[in-house]
Amino acid sequence: MTGRPAAPGPGSGPARDPGLQPERTRLAWRRTTLACTVVAVLAAKQAVHDEISAAGVIATALCVLVWLGFLRVAHHRIQAVVSTARPAPMSVRAAMTATACTIALAGFAVAIVV
Repeated sequence: MTGRPAAPGPGSGPARDPGLQPERTRLAWRRTTLACTVVAVLAAKQAVHDEISAAGVIATALCVLVWLGFLRVAHHRIQAVVSTARPAPMSVRAAMTATACTIALAGFAVAIVV
């Protein structure tokens, strides 16, 4: 015997104390969702500012569609972080979807302004 305690195996030992990390992650997702909401609302407002055109309606619809996609990814990630003590890493598909939605929303908003 060496006098050292045995290393705990997988599944043994006390549960991990996540501290404030899940709350910080949840708040970060909420802030990002709020920023996307503001961009979508301002883009829609700009699209119908002077007159309503077919291009403005299409661009606004695309902004709303992309915003809803991002909202879905954010909601699923927030639920995963909050519901378990040790959430699984974000999937590549979810990360790519969030990235694509962010870039598309920015692109549609710029297209509306220009």
